[in-house]
Formats: sequence, C-alpha cells, structure tokens
Amino acid sequence: MAVSIDYAALLAPDLPAPAPGWQGRPPYNFIGGHVDAASVPVEDMIAATATALRRDGATLSTYGLESGPLGYRPLREFVAAKLKKRSGLSVSPDEVLITSGSIQALELVYQLLCCPGDTVLVEQFTYAGTLSRLRGLGVNPVGISLDESGMRADLLAAKLAELKAQGIRPKFIYVIPTIQNPDGSIMPEGRRAELLQVSAEYGVPIFEDECYADLLWNGERPPAIAAMDEGRQVIHCGSFSKTIAPALRVGYIIAEPGLVAQIAACKEDGGTGALEQMMLSEYCWSHFDDHVDKVTLLLKEKLNVMTEALEEHFGTTAEFTAPPGGIFLWVSFPDAVDAMKLASAAAARGVAINPGPDWSADAAPARSRIRLCFGNPTHQAIRDGVKVLAEVCHEEFGVPVRSGNIERNSQSN
Repeated sequence: MAVSIDYAALLAPDLPAPAPGWQGRPPYNFIGGHVDAASVPVEDMIAATATALRRDGATLSTYGLESGPLGYRPLREFVAAKLKKRSGLSVSPDEVLITSGSIQALELVYQLLCCPGDTVLVEQFTYAGTLSRLRGLGVNPVGISLDESGMRADLLAAKLAELKAQGIRPKFIYVIPTIQNPDGSIMPEGRRAELLQVSAEYGVPIFEDECYADLLWNGERPPAIAAMDEGRQVIHCGSFSKTIAPALRVGYIIAEPGLVAQIAACKEDGGTGALEQMMLSEYCWSHFDDHVDKVTLLLKEKLNVMTEALEEHFGTTAEFTAPPGGIFLWVSFPDAVDAMKLASAAAARGVAINPGPDWSADAAPARSRIRLCFGNPTHQAIRDGVKVLAEVCHEEFGVPVRSGNIERNSQSN
C-alpha cells in the first residue's frame, strides 16, 4: 500500500519560497547577468574542449584534475596572467582559488568571516545578491553613500569611528570599484588609496568584487585595490560569467596563501566543473583579449540603443549616466514612481526590471530607481521593451506625461 509523505511537515524553517515552474524568459528581459547569445564563441569553445580533453582528459579520473583543491592549474595560471595585465595585480597561481562563479566566491568569504549579528559595510547601492545573502546569515549590511567616484572614504571613516565607539568592528568592507553594480561608476586610483588607508587604520579588510572589470569600453582602468595593497588587507574576486558565458559558472578568489587554504577548506563541493575549467584555460590563453574586445563593442552598441530608447519614450523623466562599461544602466525616475510597483506592473506586460530598493542597503534612497540590463536582449527587444515600460509607467504613475507626441516631466526630479 502506497503511503504519501507530507514533506511540508519535514521542511526546515525559513526556507525560500518554492521556485515557480519554468515558463521561459519574459519577452523583454532586462534583469540578470546574461550576455548576448551571439557573443558566445561556441565553435572555438568546442575546439578548446577537444584539445584540452585530448591532453588532460585522463585527469578527470580524480577530483581536482591532479591540480589540487584550488582548481585546474593552467586556468589559475591564466587568471594570474590576466590580472597582472589588466588589473596590475601580481599573484602566483597558488593565491588563486577557482570557484563556481563569483556567487560561490562571495558565499565562501561570508561563510569564512561572518556570524549572525556581525556588521559588514557596503556601498549604499550594491549587488542585491550580497545584501540578500548577508541578511540571510543574520549579518547587518550598513550602507555608505556613493558619489561619482564610488564609496566615499570620508563617510566610511566616520562610520567606522562611530561603530568603534559602540564596540563594533565590521568584518569587512565590500566594494565593487570597477563598473560598480548598479551605478556603473569606476573608482579613481586616489579614492582606492583612501579606502586602503581607512581599512588599515581601523583593521577592517576590504572585499573587492571585480566581476565586471574586464568589460570596459576603452579598456582603461585604475589598478585593482588589491594591486595597491601592501598589507594583504584585500580579498579579491572575479568571474568569467560576463566575459565568456554565465552558465559556465567559473569565478575565482585571490587572497594570501594561508587565507586561500582556509577558504578552500570551506569549499566542499568536490571542485568546480572540470570541463569548464579545462575549456576556459585552453580558450582564454589564445582568444581572451580578442573576445573581450568584440564583446565590449557589442555591449556599447546595446547601451546606445537603450539610452536612445529611454530618451525617446521617457524624455527627461528618466535620468541616468551612461556607464563606461558593463551590462546595466541605473535609472532614476521622479519621486512619484514607486519602483517596486512599477516592476510588478511591468512584469504583467512581459517586461522584467530590477527595482532599486532590492539593490540598496536602505530602501528609501532607491525608491524611484531601477536597474536595466542590456547584455542579453536584441536591439529590437530593447527598443520595444523600453516602449512598453514607458507605457506601463505612464499608466501607473502618470510618468511620463504625454501630450500628443510630446513627453514631459510630471514632477521635478
């Protein structure tokens, strides 16, 4: 006799809501770190996989590919070479830990350093996944305001002094200095030096997330904060998700060898996907620079299409600064617009957007802001999706106000 088990009664508390059934992506998908399908170098990846398998395929017989727990050594060697060339960061392959995307890199550092009740300092606007994961661990993310140069060092120092007076020492300072997520800014070298000085003064390490740092229109950038660090006070992470393909799930952590060894001890997954590592190493040594040049050209064109569509359909009611790289645009609307309600109403019309409060340590400053990703949609989907978004915004909030073919502000920003 079959007996039905009530699994609902057995589930652990505080689980997330069940994932909805897969219905496909919305027609106008402006969320997520997706890239252009046409930019994925499929044929070269096939060739790279075949070459790598013929050479090292027998090492699939063991966890770690005979390279140890840090990941496939040729890939770690490439990461070290790439960082030296592009970020000014000199590390050995033994200071590189390959992870399953930068998300695992973040989670490993959180697991290593954070306990319930801890405090972490973040940029006021920052990666939503960082905020949700920290809060899920019972950690308090405290936002530090940004300006056009990134996290303000003076406000960071003031907050650290305030917390020190309360007997609180934050576990780390989380920053995205190159193509900041979501505002797209690049922190100048001088500000990076200021952050390092404040970090050293208060004995609080910096966790530098450089997930988007290779996607610059002109290829020019300041050195990584970790490259300027003489006291090993910076943990650095990056990813191949935005340059090659997000579904590969390959990222990396850079830290001093003792800390890398401790992080590796927390990585209990048997190793990041072996074929992905082998293929990436083979492909990237020969093709990475040329590929990134092509990808950034495609992304710059898409950004131009998105900004033109916003100007056409929103007029001056959508304010933004075109970023110097990346895959997203941070947009501000008049105060009348509630981004959370806009996101819900837009979703009903097939337009997916990231509402600003999800990307803010404090919801209020981002109430009327949204993040729009342009990496994956086609040019036409961008144009059509922005048009529909403007229609929804007008229907819900009267913004933009329309008089004939003229769109104008209904409220001063």
